[in-house]
Amino acid sequence: MKKTAVLLYPQFSEYELSVAMSILMQGKKPVVTVGLQHHKIMGESGLTCIADRHLSDIDSEDIDSLLLPGCMDIMTLVDEQALFDLIKKVHSKDAVIASISSAPYLLAKAGVLKNKNYTVGLSLEGMKQLDVFDLNYYKDDVVVQDGNIITARGRGFIQFGIAFGKALQLKFYKNWYRK
Repeated sequence: MKKTAVLLYPQFSEYELSVAMSILMQGKKPVVTVGLQHHKIMGESGLTCIADRHLSDIDSEDIDSLLLPGCMDIMTLVDEQALFDLIKKVHSKDAVIASISSAPYLLAKAGVLKNKNYTVGLSLEGMKQLDVFDLNYYKDDVVVQDGNIITARGRGFIQFGIAFGKALQLKFYKNWYRK
């Protein structure tokens, strides 16, 4: 079975991954965590992780989905060309790509939001400054799915995780995540 690649980068938002990761576990979906560096990665709340693989070690043929958390400062990733290349490769294989909070910026910069509806956890002013978003496709919703692309605002992490699990056709108990 192909894996879900979960990208981890400095100051990634741990809580944005919590429901999606739980659903992947329930659905018995294999996961590989991927880091941009070969050292420990600290999330925004201080959780330190060691990725299973380095970005350069990932073969896009081995994955059928990609999970991208937001991070404290998405601009720290602006020059990570290998990350954008991986996103493009995965997208070209019609994989499910789920991106939350500030991370839809990565999709826009990689060109995979072209002609796709999306949302993002950035201000309209911030989106205009970044100059990679087509505002004609922006939706002011918590979660937006357009084909195999799922985007969400950070506060929608529960709905985001559920949408990701459904897109992967996993069996999971969605009532675990209700109030």
